[in-house]
Amino acid sequence: MNENITILRRYYFPKMNVFRQYSTLNAFIDQNSTLGLVPTMGALHQGHTSLIERALAENDQVIVTIFINPTQFEHSDDLKKYPKTLDSDIKMIRNISQKIIVYAPESSDLYSKSIKSSSYSFGSIENVMEGKIRVGHFQGVATVVEKLLTIFLPTNAYFGEKDFQQLQIIRSLVGQKNLSSTIVGCSTCRNNNGLALSSRNSFLTKNETKKASFIFEQLKIAKSLWGVESSKFIIKKIKNSFSNNHDFKLDYFDIRYEKNLLNAENKSENKVRAFIAVKLGKIRLIDNLPLYEF
Repeated sequence: MNENITILRRYYFPKMNVFRQYSTLNAFIDQNSTLGLVPTMGALHQGHTSLIERALAENDQVIVTIFINPTQFEHSDDLKKYPKTLDSDIKMIRNISQKIIVYAPESSDLYSKSIKSSSYSFGSIENVMEGKIRVGHFQGVATVVEKLLTIFLPTNAYFGEKDFQQLQIIRSLVGQKNLSSTIVGCSTCRNNNGLALSSRNSFLTKNETKKASFIFEQLKIAKSLWGVESSKFIIKKIKNSFSNNHDFKLDYFDIRYEKNLLNAENKSENKVRAFIAVKLGKIRLIDNLPLYEF
């Protein structure tokens, strides 16, 4: 094995495999085994660990990537502010299993020439909600995910349903590019008050974290009304609730079909979700909830 890679691995944690370059990582993995991939931007939390644990249960080998992808940030300030917690992230992974392989590259290893997004066409699933507000965001997400799936050729790749629009973008990407990996969507993890776990939650105060339970409460109200009232009625009710709660600024509340993210009017056989994005103080939070029983 490359001497520099061995030194890097020992510098972080004994017996763990941490790589900065995908070329040396690919030489290390067993090409005849099933491989699970968990792409992350670090600042790991219980939501990430649930993805990692599922990948471990379903694959012979697991790679967790820790890379803050510059092309999915609209503003350089947001990129600079994103929490960088590599040492604690690796400790968390080590506590799950020392068999996990970590890929924590510099940008130059994935963007060898210039740091810019590739161009994709995702149609209706990109041009609404997050894609409408964060222009170019999903182009950056698709760019780095295509690179990772092409480099490592994982059997399965794991993504959380909290970012459901992103999940559908990635599924579309795999279909368009005829990639071999199976994309596995994993249920949203929540804290005790229902707040969806997110790296952004670390920026919330204790009081804001408590107030954030209101988001999930409204999603549950929407679910209870689905099939009884029209989507127009439900959306108006939820918007009014946020208008009357001055702690929040609502970006959007939508009810959409899962498959194509088009607006859903009334109950149907197609799977439907409620989607929400709000600002609580300075922190923007997103969430969603299926309006059907599993």
